[in-house]
Amino acid sequence: MSRHDPTLDRLFHALADPTRRAMVERLLDRPASVTDLARPTGMALPTVLKHLAVLEESGLVTSGKAGRTRTFRATPAPLSAAEAWLEAQRRMWEGRLDRLEAFLATLPREPRDD
Repeated sequence: MSRHDPTLDRLFHALADPTRRAMVERLLDRPASVTDLARPTGMALPTVLKHLAVLEESGLVTSGKAGRTRTFRATPAPLSAAEAWLEAQRRMWEGRLDRLEAFLATLPREPRDD
């Protein structure tokens, strides 16, 4: 995975906002219309549509239109990219901390003045 992955950037950007995270959680339960998603937020529909556009651009949600109703569904597959990146970061930092711990164990201990 490249250091500056635009797909990963869009994913983390989409998940950075608590309103969008709540929408994704809601959509993981079942598909919902824009009106249904807007109701608990207290936001105007154009604002909710902007949030949904960010989520759709990241690939976390898809939408379909039936008549005048636009329905959104969660597509959690892109979360695997974030999971893989986070796991790689965890392994890297655990390795660094293990090396630091090993190095510190080689240092002579100084007596404490209690």
